[in-house]
Amino acid sequence: MESLTGLQRRRTVECRLTPDRALLTLADAEGFLRDRGMLTRTTDSALPSLYEACHEDSYTPGGTGFATWPATKWPWFGELAGRGYLVTAVHRGKNLLVTGEVARLLDPICRAETERMRAADPGWRRLLDHLAAAGPASSDDLRTELGLKRQELKALRSPLERCGAIVSRSVQMTSGEGHVHTSELARWDQVHPGACDPDTGPARALGDLLVASVRAAVVAPERELPRWYSWRWYWTDGLVDDLVRDGRLRRVNGPGMVAAARPDPAG
Repeated sequence: MESLTGLQRRRTVECRLTPDRALLTLADAEGFLRDRGMLTRTTDSALPSLYEACHEDSYTPGGTGFATWPATKWPWFGELAGRGYLVTAVHRGKNLLVTGEVARLLDPICRAETERMRAADPGWRRLLDHLAAAGPASSDDLRTELGLKRQELKALRSPLERCGAIVSRSVQMTSGEGHVHTSELARWDQVHPGACDPDTGPARALGDLLVASVRAAVVAPERELPRWYSWRWYWTDGLVDDLVRDGRLRRVNGPGMVAAARPDPAG
C-alpha cells in the first residue's frame, strides 16, 4: 500500500506542482485535463489547478484577482471550454472544468437539482422553464424576454449555477465594428442530454464524484471533502466511512489524509 510520502510525491508529479512539470502548450493543458478529469481555474484546494500547473509569472505581479492569473496562458481555461469541455460552478460557485467522464458523474446530481430548485422557487422555475422552451439564451436576451434587470437575473442564475441546474459559457457577440463578450445560459439537461441511470440517485452520485475527485488530487485532507461541492444536503456524516468500507477510498497513515483505494482505471 502506497505510503503518504509516496502519495505526496506522486501528487507533485501528476498534478504538475513543480516548474519542471509546467504546461507548455494548450495541447499539454488538454492532456492534463483529460488525465485528471477535472481542473479548477486557480489554486483553492487539493483539486488540481490549471493555472497552478502553468508555473508562469502573474499578469500583474503584486496584484489581486485577475491580475494573479498567468501572464500569457490565462486564456487556456476558456479555450479548453471552447473545445467542448464543460465549465461548471458546482465547486462552491468557482469554475470547475470537467471531462465528459466527470460530467456523467455530475449528471444525476444536476438533474435532481434542476427539479428541486424548479419546485423550490417561482423565479427559478420561471427561468428554468423559459430555457426549456426557448433553448439556451444569452443573458442580454433573457433580461429582455423575462423583463428582468441585470441584478435580478444575476440573483436568479447564481444559485442555479452553483447547484448545476444551469451552466453558463462565454460567447463573443458582434457590436458595431468590434465585439463584446457575454454569457449564454443553458439548463444542465441541454448541455448534457440523455437520461442518467435511474438507479443512481444524487447521494450515490456524490459518492462516485468524491472518489473521482480524490483520485484527481491523488491525496487530499479528509476535512476538505465536504467543502469541494455545493450540495451539502446530500452529504451524510458517514459518507467517507461508507466509501472507505466499500474499498473505494482509504485513509492514509498521516494527518487526516485520504486517497483512492483502487488504482486509476487508466493507469
